[in-house]
Amino acid sequence: MRVVITGGGTGGHIYPALAVARGIREKNNEAEILFVGTARGMEADIIPREGYSFRTVTVEGLTRKVSLRAVLTLLKTGRGLWESFRILKEFRPDIVIGTGGYVCGPVVMAAVLLKIPTLIHEQNAYPGVTNKLLARMADKVAVTFHESIKYFTPKADIEVTGLPIRPEILTSNREKSRVAMGLKDDRFTVLVVGGSRGARNINRAMTGVIARACGNADIHLIHMTGETGYRETVSSLEARSINPGSCGNINVTPYIYNMEEVLAAADLMVCRAGATTIAEITARGLPAVLVPYPYASENHQEYNARALEKNGAAVMVLDRELTGDRLWDLLTNLSKDRAGLEKMASRSLQMGRPEALNHILQIVDGLIR
Repeated sequence: MRVVITGGGTGGHIYPALAVARGIREKNNEAEILFVGTARGMEADIIPREGYSFRTVTVEGLTRKVSLRAVLTLLKTGRGLWESFRILKEFRPDIVIGTGGYVCGPVVMAAVLLKIPTLIHEQNAYPGVTNKLLARMADKVAVTFHESIKYFTPKADIEVTGLPIRPEILTSNREKSRVAMGLKDDRFTVLVVGGSRGARNINRAMTGVIARACGNADIHLIHMTGETGYRETVSSLEARSINPGSCGNINVTPYIYNMEEVLAAADLMVCRAGATTIAEITARGLPAVLVPYPYASENHQEYNARALEKNGAAVMVLDRELTGDRLWDLLTNLSKDRAGLEKMASRSLQMGRPEALNHILQIVDGLIR
């Protein structure tokens, strides 16, 4: 079995691709897998470190304006298509799988022209430009959200599979995790993830929340600031004469290495609305306050957040409306409404698709056969 997987630019395209690759290897340890990406994307660093063969093609994101750059981009895409033909003819894959990002364009297009079976996966509720174009020619389109289907051509063969997630997210035990973390059974525990690029507003709002929550026996806050935001957050708290370590109910950390345990222990999560994060919290049935990153491509995080809010699984707060006061009011109101929180958890679990990887692997097998 020979498989080409293509996708890149951001972790949101790369990590689902790696999950599919691992799933294929687990089912068939003799499978040969080749990743195709760009030399500049995150994939050029991540994929080789994971031990997979990696090739690059020349490609650039399409621009919507008529300009010299647009012409150069088309020329690069043509070169990328020729490079993709060469790679596919050399490797002779049984299937080509695209997980998003503009690098998928020439690779999947070449596979279609060579009559190699193709599958693309869309992670977000609002599809990217490349996947919308490729859906017109790919053999199969797998999507994470049912809400995304209306944005594709009616001729596309679409299945709602969900998004593959790490197995340890599903297997972590809530009671054991809370005991390991020293949490009291009755304490409302909130996990706040501000630790990524573009999450500064969450960190800033949390300084106001921590100022109110410090010493409150009814709530426990676990705030991951990210490496770059940690110093700023601690300095802001010091300016308010607050030492989180002395509060007894506050943990401020730059990074969480045991995220699967913390997710299992939490009653509520505050975070951005990236597809992977949403796949993990819905697989666990964790209610959330979602603050979509406003500068994400195609504003896809807001579409993701609205999909959960519409289904009663989350509350959405736009980034420009986020303040410490607003967030504190939300957290206290949700902590008092345990019946409402349980309903959110149930709706979240209904949206979750823990079987996503197996579903995608079944599609791969079917296309190869």
